[in-house]
Amino acid sequence: MSTVTRRALLRAGTAGSLAAAGAGCAFLPHRAPAGAGAERPVIRPEPDGDLHYFNWADYIDPALLKGFAKEYGVEVLEANFDSMEAMIAKITAGNRYDVVFPTARWVQRLAAAGELHPLPLERFTGWGHIYEEFHDPWYDPGSAHSVPYQMYMTGIGWRKDKLGELSGSWNDLWHEGAGGRTYLLDDRDEVLGAVALLLGFDLNETDPVRLERVCAKARTLRPRLRGFSSDDHTNMLNGNAWLHQMWSGDFLVAVRASGDAGRFGFQTCREGVPVNSDCFAIPRGARHPGTALLFIDYMLRPDNAVRNLRYIGYPQPHRATEGAFREISAGFPQLRISPAELAFGHQYRNLPLAQTRLRDAVWTTVKAA
Repeated sequence: MSTVTRRALLRAGTAGSLAAAGAGCAFLPHRAPAGAGAERPVIRPEPDGDLHYFNWADYIDPALLKGFAKEYGVEVLEANFDSMEAMIAKITAGNRYDVVFPTARWVQRLAAAGELHPLPLERFTGWGHIYEEFHDPWYDPGSAHSVPYQMYMTGIGWRKDKLGELSGSWNDLWHEGAGGRTYLLDDRDEVLGAVALLLGFDLNETDPVRLERVCAKARTLRPRLRGFSSDDHTNMLNGNAWLHQMWSGDFLVAVRASGDAGRFGFQTCREGVPVNSDCFAIPRGARHPGTALLFIDYMLRPDNAVRNLRYIGYPQPHRATEGAFREISAGFPQLRISPAELAFGHQYRNLPLAQTRLRDAVWTTVKAA
């Protein structure tokens, strides 16, 4: 399997720029782009040119890209992004990719701005494998513009050989034994969201008084932190972290790479954990939407979905992958995302610009403390 996580390599070198980008890109323009409301031709699933593919680095099995190119007689021209903001900037600047991978709330923003092609779901032979919870998701009613790709949770990973068992609460981020070996993700929403849940607030809290309490509580962590880092996989593997706010998929990759699952633990927290998903989508400016449609359907084939799961380690809302994920996550049932967790409502939402700026200001204060 790959030892490279979904985002770790790129985030290791771009953590600072990510925070800055997040502060300045709260929303797409409110004004719809030219032609956003125009009726668009139905995409036909047929090769109409090479595939311009735009995704996180190493977030798909390379053998599948080669297999697609060979089967349909096209080239796959790959480009990578290191943040959602970077991806959006490229698309809205006029770069013409055929398939992109936005998170759920970015699907909502892009669709509202008229930046995505409507998708003819009836053309996907593998659509019936997708969980019903994703047939009409909150971010894309009727799945009109997206197909789910992966899903993941954010929890706490830790070294059991150093710290023993934890209590099952976000309070464990303040563990006395992990002082100087604790990391938070370098991600505004993940950090503010975890503390908000701990205090009994909404994951996307915007009330100024409550945000002040979130800020004050988060700042009490600073003396015991080794740092803010989204290279969670590497920090756990090299021993710098004994306790790390982590994405579930990165934790699983780290455990498999270590070859010693007994040293590590991962907990979801009783106050609730964020659940997120990434999606396939075809930008309205795609040059070859027919090829892109074929590619998405190719990735939904059960054998390809299973192969990809084994490579990247993230669960998919695809029934054919359930057995394979149980196998690779043996010993860590808490990494499995159930329909109940999807329905619990702990997903990051789009917020008005003023509220987003308020959260940016709180995040800046937390990091500067």
